Amino acid sequence: MSDVVELTRESDDPATGPERLSVAVAGMTCASCVGHVEKAIGKLPNVTNVSVNLATERADVTFTGASEPWAVMEAIERAGYQVPEAGVEFGVAGMTCASCVGHVEKALSRVPGVITATVNLATEKANIRYRSGVASLEDLEAAIRGAGYEPRRIEGDGASSDQEASAREQELSGLRHSLFLAAVLALPVFVLEMGSHLVPAVHDFVMRTIGMQTNWLIQFTLTTLVLFGPGLRFFQKGIPAILRGTPDMNSLVTLGTSAAWGYSLVATFAPGVLPPGTANVYYEAAAVIVALILLGRYLEAKAKGRTSEAIKRLVGLQAKTARIVSDGATLEVALADVHAGDIVQVRPGERVPVDGEVVDGNSYVDESMITGEPVPVAKAAGAAVVGGTINKIGAFTFRATKVGADTVLAQIIRMVEQAQGSKLPIQAMVDKVTAWFVPAVMGIAGLTFLIWLIFGPDPALTFALVNAVAVLIIACPCAMGLATPTSIMVGTGRAAELGVLFRKGEALQTLRDVTVVALDKTGTLTKGRPELTDLEPAAGFDRDEVLALVASVETQSEHPIAEAIVATAKARNLTVQSPSAFGATPGYGVSAKVGDREVQVGADRFMTKLGHDVSAFAAMASELGAKGRSPLYAAIDGKLAAVIAVADPIKNTTPEAIRALHDLGLKVAMITGDNQATADAVARMLGIDEVVGEVLPDGKVDAINRLRAGGRKVAFVGDGINDAPALAEADVGLAIGTGTDVAIESADVVLMSGDLRGVVNAIALSKATIRNIKQNLFWAFGYNAALIPVAAGALYPLNGTLLSPIFAAGAMALSSIFVLTNALRLKAFRPVIAAERHAQGE
Repeated sequence: MSDVVELTRESDDPATGPERLSVAVAGMTCASCVGHVEKAIGKLPNVTNVSVNLATERADVTFTGASEPWAVMEAIERAGYQVPEAGVEFGVAGMTCASCVGHVEKALSRVPGVITATVNLATEKANIRYRSGVASLEDLEAAIRGAGYEPRRIEGDGASSDQEASAREQELSGLRHSLFLAAVLALPVFVLEMGSHLVPAVHDFVMRTIGMQTNWLIQFTLTTLVLFGPGLRFFQKGIPAILRGTPDMNSLVTLGTSAAWGYSLVATFAPGVLPPGTANVYYEAAAVIVALILLGRYLEAKAKGRTSEAIKRLVGLQAKTARIVSDGATLEVALADVHAGDIVQVRPGERVPVDGEVVDGNSYVDESMITGEPVPVAKAAGAAVVGGTINKIGAFTFRATKVGADTVLAQIIRMVEQAQGSKLPIQAMVDKVTAWFVPAVMGIAGLTFLIWLIFGPDPALTFALVNAVAVLIIACPCAMGLATPTSIMVGTGRAAELGVLFRKGEALQTLRDVTVVALDKTGTLTKGRPELTDLEPAAGFDRDEVLALVASVETQSEHPIAEAIVATAKARNLTVQSPSAFGATPGYGVSAKVGDREVQVGADRFMTKLGHDVSAFAAMASELGAKGRSPLYAAIDGKLAAVIAVADPIKNTTPEAIRALHDLGLKVAMITGDNQATADAVARMLGIDEVVGEVLPDGKVDAINRLRAGGRKVAFVGDGINDAPALAEADVGLAIGTGTDVAIESADVVLMSGDLRGVVNAIALSKATIRNIKQNLFWAFGYNAALIPVAAGALYPLNGTLLSPIFAAGAMALSSIFVLTNALRLKAFRPVIAAERHAQGE
């Protein structure tokens, strides 16, 4: 049992008097352990009593005042125990830009006991690792609220997805309503002000009918309604953020629109306060800025909803109900009420509700949504079925083996969500920039105002205000915050649709830099099970008769080669008899009587020992050796009867996958326990560049390190338990999804399709995703670097160019939309090798 300590805070209110911590302690085996724990905790100041119970494995700690869980944790660790880590995910509402992400992460990181906090703007979620009992969920929620955002606990069931979808729809509906109202109110303001400037007839009409002062009063009324109606959301978020010293995108909008509106307010009601010639209004700038930014937010929210469509589709694969067979009756129940061991009935055209094993019936099941393979798979008694797949033509019943969060589909959804919520190494640079971006923009805006006020032409105050507002409005930390996570979401979602699951988001970036792909042979390059590949009878012998006799002898052997021969004979409906007088000669072969026939099966040395000349099959044996197959021989009634080869055949998809890896500019290596000659033969046949043969199960890690020579990045592909260390050691580990759970847990990427096409597609998609991220980052940084100086008036001395705050708002809104639209292009990614090419060959 591992030494683990779990702390649970029972009281958290110092006003109630002494506090008590209930501590769960795992790993205590004797009275000495109890003494060690009590002594370590008892030394802490303010601890009045420690009681440790070996039977319940709990310790109760009483303090004179407020409890000190952090101190208790440190005392336990000093005693040689360890406080466990826990993980939790929160939805975070109210984030609008990269600065918001940084603020939430900093707030969470300051909570005692928090180890890591990762916040994703695209998914609007925070993933937190913390010391159980030192930090509580309430502490984490309070930290998020303290940063100005609203947390929402995410449960591990379907209700959470429904809540999330509902919240997103509610947000869209609110934005739609606010946008409509802002547009209706801002349009008259824009027409009255800009129309008067651009169209003389409009100016004359306004002056003849309502006059300038009434015009300004109408603009004031409508703009005030825009700012403190639909635009109130910016003030509610932006002002508290400024007061906390953590300004964000909302703060920039708040300052910009407030400056334009406030200046116009003075010009309208107290024009004498302003210098002569500067009493101008900019109501249209404030109103239209709010409308345009709301338009950007609305389009952004719609696009963000599309980036998570992969998860929605995966969730949609889950059946809602299942038919349980009990005591001869069939009862339809909710999916949540299905338990392991239940007998479930599936009719044609229905989804398989949970994972299980067929007990009765035959059918074909479409597993393309899980594996990416287009051809339905035959199912009979004993076959495994996966929840979410579609039964095609037959009906069958199966025993549920995995339900709820344990099903393959639930695990896939969890893997995709974790990958989508992760941060790539490339994001570190973005985080450093966004940490100071908004304060820097505010500083640039202030500097712009002062420079124009001091050095600008008349009216200097007007120029200073307009350009400072343009700087505040055009800056777009939103694009920087969305550049990486949106591409990750779409890329990993598209990968899941192709049967490639990124268990760790970092692999999405690392895989792009791989130069060598190392492959385990058995189960990766090959089918992983021996099959009879060749049987050439000698003159005078019938092929089926020889196969039936040899299979009859091999029924007494449990060797995989024997099982392959027997399986082939049964598949051909040949009569397999029980032999007599069975005998085995270690290192040579086996012999037995089948009816009245004498049969011997073994290596060439066995035939030589029996006095048979195998030279007649020399050419055949040489050909088999070139293919990496070891020949066996059969003798019947004292005559050499046939040459036989049993091998683990190469998967039909392997040769093209290796060619595609070469086309991507990668070196391909094979790591195998086979003897070097056999390994070299397979490598020659497949065009593999490097071979590491005769590797013992524990030697694959060393082989990976040898392949790293010269600073090369190595990806390793495997499927077995003995591949787990190599999968963990490689720069990127890719596990075949049909392999063992241990291998899958050790890997960074899981290939659900079970063949090497997934490796090619994973690498190609990794390259496409990182390329997409770099495009987004180039746009986000380039946009800000180029347009902030323009907004500040840097081009004015050269050609008189100034940027209107209205155009600045439009450009800012389009910047985020560009990033999201570019990320969504990854949905159109086409696999390098389509599964359909091999549909007939699989």
